[in-house]
Amino acid sequence: MTETVEKTATGAILYDKAIINQISEERFTPGGWPHAEVLTGPLRSGGRGNTMYVGNVPRQFVLRHYLRGGLIGKIIRDRYLFSGADKTRPFMEWRLLDKLSSNNLRVPRPAAARYRQSGTFYTADIITVRIPDVVALSQYIADNKPDETFWHSIGESIYEFHEAGVYHADMNAYNLQIDKSGMLWMLDFDKGSLRPRGRWQQVTLNRLHRSLQKIIGLDPRLNFRAANWEQLLEGYFSASRSA
Repeated sequence: MTETVEKTATGAILYDKAIINQISEERFTPGGWPHAEVLTGPLRSGGRGNTMYVGNVPRQFVLRHYLRGGLIGKIIRDRYLFSGADKTRPFMEWRLLDKLSSNNLRVPRPAAARYRQSGTFYTADIITVRIPDVVALSQYIADNKPDETFWHSIGESIYEFHEAGVYHADMNAYNLQIDKSGMLWMLDFDKGSLRPRGRWQQVTLNRLHRSLQKIIGLDPRLNFRAANWEQLLEGYFSASRSA
């Protein structure tokens, strides 16, 4: 991809002309598109209402406004300390997604990113190409009864990302998405990075495990049991031994 940066009155926009040949501030608002709908989901997977599908089929996009989570998010909802354009969250995520998609990893293609500065703080948005026909892993195990082969393949796919040094800061059952072929995609790389091998790989696996356990607590009827986690780990470590 070839990135283009355009200055705005309050910040800048980074985008790929091959995907969006004309960009404006309006593209980062629902009103800037002929169609926009808030992304929602069951099992509390709809996020904080900061993500929307925009545009029309056959090419749709995902527009996400950056919001803080946790306790600090109750005080500072969507502002971040500005320390240079290249260090803003949307520009860093856009460039990471650009690298990953160029290396044929299953992530959304980045289309555009924007920050708007006000004093020492900024707000941010990112637009990615919508991946067709995917559902969150949390939804997939609600609608299907995945077998051992499925969980094994999920472990293999996660290892593929880890082998490439891809750190996902919030690898959970919502950011892992499954397509019609049963293949895994990863979404939402805010605070993600490329890293050498290390303890972070186990940390992200633990985070995913906690996420799956949490949604089972919300609905024990979902199709995930302790044996499935062992199957996922078997796929992960089998792939690591084959690498």
